[in-house]
This record gives sequence, C-alpha cells and structure tokens, in this order.
Amino acid sequence: MGEPRMIAILQWTTLAVCALVAIARIPSALRGENRSIFGVFVLSTLAILLSIDVSYLAIDSWLGSENYTNLILRFVVYGTVLLAGYRIAKAFDAQTSIRLIIGPAGLGVLTVIGIATLGLFLAADTTGSVTGLTTLPARSPENAALIEWYAAAGRLYPSFVAACILPATYLAIRRRLPFAIRIGALLLTVAFAAMAFGSFYPLIPSEAGYLKAVINYTAVLCLALGLAFVWISSLMAKRRASRV
Repeated sequence: MGEPRMIAILQWTTLAVCALVAIARIPSALRGENRSIFGVFVLSTLAILLSIDVSYLAIDSWLGSENYTNLILRFVVYGTVLLAGYRIAKAFDAQTSIRLIIGPAGLGVLTVIGIATLGLFLAADTTGSVTGLTTLPARSPENAALIEWYAAAGRLYPSFVAACILPATYLAIRRRLPFAIRIGALLLTVAFAAMAFGSFYPLIPSEAGYLKAVINYTAVLCLALGLAFVWISSLMAKRRASRV
C-alpha cells in the first residue's frame, strides 16, 4: 500500500469515527449531559476535515488561497486539546493535571503559544494553498524559517497538554477500574504519547515525513476511541445502577 493511500485511509477513518461518535452524543448533549465531551468530538471532526486535501483546498480557496485554513486549524487543535485534556483529567480525578492545564501556568502557555502562532503566520508569506503549509515552496530562507517556527509553535501546546495528562492516563491503566475504562485509558495514553512526540518531528528524516501524518492521525483516532470507551463504560454503569 502506497504512503499517500495509507494516509488517506487513516484520515477518512479518523474523520468517520469522530463524526459518528459526535452524532451519537447529540441526544445526551441536548439533555445537558457532558456537553464538553460532545464539543471535543465536534472539534476533532472539524480538525480532521480541515486537514484533508479536498476540503482544505476548497475552504482555503474560498478564504483567498492564503492558507488561513491552516491558521484556523491550529486554533481548533488548541481548543480540542485544551477541552479534551481538562475533561480527561477531571474524569480520572487528576487534580495536578487539572491545575497544570487550566491553572495560571497552563493558560499562560496557551496565551503565549497562541500569540506566537498568529504572529509568525502573519509575518510569513503564505500565498498559495498547500495542505500542511510546511510543504509551501521556499520563497526565501527567512520565510522558510518563519514557517518552520510557526509549525513548531503549533506542536508545542498539544505536547504540553500531553505531558500534563500522560501520568493520569497511564496510572489509570493499572488501577482497579472497569475493563472498558482501562482500555480507554490505554488508548488515551497512546494518543497523548503521540501528541508529546510531536515536539521531536524535526528529528524525523525528510524521506520518512509521512510518519508525521501517521502519528497525528493515530493520536486523534486513539483520543476519540479512548473517550468512546470511557463513555460506554459510564453508560453501562448507569444501566446497572438503574436495574438495582
């Protein structure tokens, strides 16, 4: 199987999983139950949609072919990671992770990275729609450096949240919890480990660049499946309680 085809299959599979779980969550969201989790799935679906060639190029063409779609994608990812990290930390009662993510330090990190992301994007020449932006033809060494720094800033916040939450999800695997929750914790650990690895993308050789996409979509897919397992476990617990 060729690398582009493999990545396309992973993209569409991840999109389908996120969209289906988001749709399945609509009734409970309308009842006011865990709307933030519904928000995570909606944002994840949007993020995947904005990263697929066909939809990215169509949306960016409408926005003027300046790669503003990539900038929107960055902030959608930040929102997804913030909301997912907080809700998962709360689900596993990880008070330290909660303080790190939504406390002054965590919000300060988000603010600095958000400003840096916007500033670097506006400073760079981003004319010409290119999915991923980093493959944009280099117009000058300075512009290439700005785009690389912009990409690095985009990886920093997911890596930060992942580092905050990984201890909680890893420890949950070994606790005496329902099987579905432990499976969910395992998948979430894989997801956040993949996010944390994003900071090391510059170490991946150019000929193996496809691994970046594989890692990214694996992270989102495992995040969606992990949350789904935790949700299924909570539904099973409610049913058992109602029977009692």
